Amino acid sequence: MTDFITSLRGKFDQAGQDHVFAWWNELDGAARERLIAQAQEIDLEEIKGLVADLVHGNGAGALSFEGLEPAPYHRHPDHGGDAVLWAHMKSKGESALAEGQVAAFTVAGGQGTRLGFDGPKGTFPVTPVKGKMLFQVFAEKIIAAQNQYESTIPWFIMTSDVNHAATVTAFVDHAYWGLQPNQVQFFSQGRMPAVDEAGKIILEGKDSIAMSPDGHGGSLRALVRSGALATMRRMGATIISYFQVDNPLVNFLDPAFIGFHLESESEMSSKMIPKAYAGEKVGHFCTQKGNTVVIEYSDLPESYQEERDASGDLRYLAGSIAIHLLSADFIGRLVEGNRAGMTLPFHLAHKKIKSLQPDGSIISPVAPNGYKFELFVFDALPFARNPVIIETKREDDFSPVKNADGVDSPASSKLDQMKQWMRWLSAVGVSVPVDSDGNPTIHFEISPIFADSEKALIEHWNQLEEKPEIVDGLYLGPLA
Repeated sequence: MTDFITSLRGKFDQAGQDHVFAWWNELDGAARERLIAQAQEIDLEEIKGLVADLVHGNGAGALSFEGLEPAPYHRHPDHGGDAVLWAHMKSKGESALAEGQVAAFTVAGGQGTRLGFDGPKGTFPVTPVKGKMLFQVFAEKIIAAQNQYESTIPWFIMTSDVNHAATVTAFVDHAYWGLQPNQVQFFSQGRMPAVDEAGKIILEGKDSIAMSPDGHGGSLRALVRSGALATMRRMGATIISYFQVDNPLVNFLDPAFIGFHLESESEMSSKMIPKAYAGEKVGHFCTQKGNTVVIEYSDLPESYQEERDASGDLRYLAGSIAIHLLSADFIGRLVEGNRAGMTLPFHLAHKKIKSLQPDGSIISPVAPNGYKFELFVFDALPFARNPVIIETKREDDFSPVKNADGVDSPASSKLDQMKQWMRWLSAVGVSVPVDSDGNPTIHFEISPIFADSEKALIEHWNQLEEKPEIVDGLYLGPLA
């Protein structure tokens, strides 16, 4: 062990980062173990290159918008798309689900801090009657799909160092919400050290490096490095359905979406929603120099965001909602770098970072004092063959829980869930009492196992010998 520590410290010395171990002689055994564990996570050559390129070089220069155009997409049938084509794609996707080709992949490394919740965001209670956790909602959607397609759908969940244990405990304590334990796999997101203006790794304490998650794009690296991608392949999954943990409305096992992905032989496909207004804070699907790209709302000039087409619609209309399908082989090549120049770029974030000073004091700066390195999953799009974008309906696929109040809050998400169920109930002639704005005046809930679509609701409703009264607190769960 002594030889290993000596070797590790030597590598930091040679990289000009010897200050990381400056307080070594003051640390007890447990503190030394913490520092060593963090130091082992760091690729010093990678950090050296990132500092040279992004901190000291021009790699973080201004974006170019030369040749930028709105990306084409397949319109939803309700908005003018080809209904026959979509029906064909749905059938193709259903076959893939029945054959076990699809794995679900949830990015769930965050905490519920912004929601005033102490715990992994995936354990946040999100449904209007039962208060089901986000993880339970997704588990029930997987069960519903398995029941329909008579297959097993593996579920991979990326946690973080701060919530891994609590996430696994939640699944164990709730018996995996009806799933088989061996079909749910957990692994942690990678981390990167923060650096200062000089490119020196920042310490948070004498035994602690300022480490932070490597961004949602780091999920692709983590899939490979953790062995999760190899596990997927052994389980027969070739398509990975990527989605973020904060969106209970997400339709992540969408057969039409899967069908478009397969039919086009796409390596990465994405869902879009039409932007509600010019300045909506979503990324923009675009094309540039023959590649599909996503330009963040904070990067696209206001003149582009406000631009209109001949019909008066926003020209840059296609908003990204972080729902993707990726080929397992594509992720392997992307991470392993088997294609020249094929690697996700890091982005630089200038942040306020608590830091240890040379005199041993710790400061919490009032202004940005360091840099964090992040990867974005949508940066994989330019490397993907035959990328496909399809339109989805916001009201059926996107109502995230991000803020404690207002837009994208628990209250707005619960309302959107009930509005979806209201639309399904109307298909069987059932009305829910509403106010003058058309919002339900009662709280009710439908489990995905009872119905995860309008079609399923019609089928299961008609099987009920005694139809329930639509009252406050109504819950429709699995059929007996």
